[in-house]
Amino acid sequence: MPEPVEPVPIRIEPWADADAFLDLLRRNNAPEMTAHLGGPETEEQLINRHKRYLGVAESGTGRMFRIVLDPDGDTVGGVGYWDREWQGQMVYETGWSVFAEHQGQGIATEATRLLVARARSEGMRRYLYAFPPIDNVASNAICRKTGFSLTDVDEFEYPVGNYMRCNVWRLELADIGPQEERPLPRGDSGNR
Repeated sequence: MPEPVEPVPIRIEPWADADAFLDLLRRNNAPEMTAHLGGPETEEQLINRHKRYLGVAESGTGRMFRIVLDPDGDTVGGVGYWDREWQGQMVYETGWSVFAEHQGQGIATEATRLLVARARSEGMRRYLYAFPPIDNVASNAICRKTGFSLTDVDEFEYPVGNYMRCNVWRLELADIGPQEERPLPRGDSGNR
C-alpha cells in the first residue's frame, strides 16, 4: 500500500484583475491540462474566461481562486465554484486544475477542502456538485477524498460539439431549503 501523501502547504487567493491570473489561464491551456475539457482555447477565449471569473465574484454567483504554495507564493493552479441550475434547483458547481509538475502532491485535494469551507461559510447553496469525466481518475479521486458522494453518471456537451460521460458528485454544504436560496442571475452560468 502506498504511503499517504502529506499535503503541501497552500492557500487560495481570490481571482483578481492582474496579469498573474491571466497567465495562470494561459499556462493551464496546454493540451495535457485541457484533455478532459475539449482541448486548448484561443487567446480570445482565455481573455473572456478571465473576465467571467472576475464577474463571478462581482455578481455574487460564486468564487474563483488561484492556488498558491506557502510560503514561497508560487501559483500552481486554480479552483472555484459558481452557480448552476441542476435538476430544477440552484446549486454550486466546482472545478480545479493544478499544473502538471505539481500534481500527485495533494494540492488539488487541499484546495478543494479550502474551497468547500469557503462555500459553506457563505451559506448560499445547499449543494456543491462536481462533474468530472468518468475517465479522469485523479479528479474523481479528489471528489472521494473531499467528502462528495457519487450520485449518478450523465452526459454533458462541453465545449459545444464535445460530448463526455461524467460522474455526478454531490456534497452537502448547508441544511437550507430551496426557498431560502438566492436565485440565479440571468446570463452565462457555465464555467470551465
